[in-house]
Amino acid sequence: MPRDHLSSAGRSADSAEAPFLELLAKGASADAYEQPVLLARAEGLPARRVAALEQAKLLALRVRTEIEGRRRREAELSALFETAHDLGGLRDLDAVLRAIVQRARSLLGTDIAYLSLNDVARGDTYMRVTEGSVAARFQQLRLGMGEGLGGLVAQTARPYVTDDYFKDERFQHTRTIDAGVQDEGLVAILGVPLMIGPQVIGVLFAADRRERVFEREQIALLGSFAALAAAAIDTANALTETRSALDRLGRANEIIRDRSAAIERASDVHDRLAELVLRGGGVHDVAAAVSEVLDGAVEFTDPGGTPAVAVEAARAGGHAVRHGDDWVAAVAAGGELLGALVLRGHPGLDPVDQRTLERAAMVTSLLLLARRSASEAEQRVRGELLDDLLDARDRDPGLLRERASRLHADLDGPHVVLAARLDVVATDAGQEAGARGRLWSAASHLAATRHGLAAARDGGTVLLLPLGPGDTATTLARRTAKELGTAVQETVTVGASAPVDRLTAHPEAVAAAYTEGQRCLEALRLLGRTGDGAAAEDFGFLGLLLAGDRDISGFVGRTIGAVVAYDERRGTDLLRTLDAYFASGMSPARTKDALHVHVNTVAQRLERVGRLLGDDWQSPARALEIQLALRLHRLSSGGPR
Repeated sequence: MPRDHLSSAGRSADSAEAPFLELLAKGASADAYEQPVLLARAEGLPARRVAALEQAKLLALRVRTEIEGRRRREAELSALFETAHDLGGLRDLDAVLRAIVQRARSLLGTDIAYLSLNDVARGDTYMRVTEGSVAARFQQLRLGMGEGLGGLVAQTARPYVTDDYFKDERFQHTRTIDAGVQDEGLVAILGVPLMIGPQVIGVLFAADRRERVFEREQIALLGSFAALAAAAIDTANALTETRSALDRLGRANEIIRDRSAAIERASDVHDRLAELVLRGGGVHDVAAAVSEVLDGAVEFTDPGGTPAVAVEAARAGGHAVRHGDDWVAAVAAGGELLGALVLRGHPGLDPVDQRTLERAAMVTSLLLLARRSASEAEQRVRGELLDDLLDARDRDPGLLRERASRLHADLDGPHVVLAARLDVVATDAGQEAGARGRLWSAASHLAATRHGLAAARDGGTVLLLPLGPGDTATTLARRTAKELGTAVQETVTVGASAPVDRLTAHPEAVAAAYTEGQRCLEALRLLGRTGDGAAAEDFGFLGLLLAGDRDISGFVGRTIGAVVAYDERRGTDLLRTLDAYFASGMSPARTKDALHVHVNTVAQRLERVGRLLGDDWQSPARALEIQLALRLHRLSSGGPR
């Protein structure tokens, strides 16, 4: 072909492509590309020119299609990138899922897009996110597994598309699903699976309210969004599990810190309790130490000082128990209840702290047992020393003084020997032995607190107590009878000797004083003054007569009983008149001065006495008996001598 002809053809081709390049630059619609061809034909241009324009049009349309495809893929990739970016900064799963559904709807150009998730616990699936939906029932739809197009997708783990939902028989139609789809007016539906590994967790849908054929690229695009949605859900689940694990770890750390603190407190109280035991602390020291460690008020109570129900529950279970807002730990040794440790106003107690309270109760029981053992040992030593003094077996003053000094007793000072005995009728030998044991224990405690000695002897107890300033043997005897009676909750009678001193040099004086105290004790019992205390000085010369078993009350009744009865019945003063009469040397004149009455009154009273006692009542023999009976009556009633 000639060169000028080729140049002409090229120019012709170039001129044919020019209008289409302009259309491509403008981004015109496909219909606009027909205009240059139609215009050339209308102008009657040569057929070669029209053919060139037709060829240029086809080429321009192919380029246009390629450009639109690239733009669409660019938009899709951009949307996927933005979604992936959202996923990377995941904070709110619902927001990410809404963005996925919105972008899928926009890029596919559908009327609606939605996402459903499987509920494993309930065995169904439910709408999680919708975009473009207008029907409330559709938005709240819950479907059984395997139902509808979504069920088919879930069963096969493959995408499914229908051009006309209600005419498609490939999947199971149900009244609930069909009603929801009909409310929404959907016709064409595309569903792709949401998968985590091999497991289908839900379905992503795109749908139109008219018939539509979804292209392969659109199905692939929706599948990409479904993959991102599944990744978002998986990431959110992982984050949730991570947060839960972190929360559990945080709680575990808190528990560990609390346990560590509790263990440190337990170690602290263990060290304190050990120190208390080593330095001889008492139960109240233990309570104070535990109070400080547990940051509460802990106190030791006697067996009756805490509700029996709580104490018995703690004792039976071997653990501290809660009682209201308090915690109670029994202090027991073997089968004996010694008391309780009570933590006041502390209802919330850590198990380690509970164990600390229980350990403190155990230490308290050991201290009480140790103190009891020491007390019993000391009581035996005190009893042995007093036994040696009573039996005069050890006459070495230096050794006696040394033994007494170890017991904080001073035998060189004035002392009183007291004989104490219970006045209780025992039903059996065991009860009597128990009562005597309680008396000896109480007497030993009294002797220890008064720096004296005590021993069990002759069915009762003998005490050697120092005579304090301002005390007499009588006041000491009466106070001892009262204290011992209160301690054992029984009637205790005490007879006292006259004061004795320098016992290390004259140990035999203790035995003599004990005999005197026994005599006074017997006198009190014969006079019916049980539960009282008295010394020899209280009886005068009658103390020499009050030995053995004599019927004192019978003698008094036989001698002056008629006068006693008359006074009690009539409210007269015949006994007082008789006392004054004999004290005045049997002189009516002096008697009336002593009584501050008229002499005729004295005469009338004495006449009444004569009628009651007989005419010979003033004879020497009868007068002595009457005076003795009057004295015994006064002593038995506790009146003055």
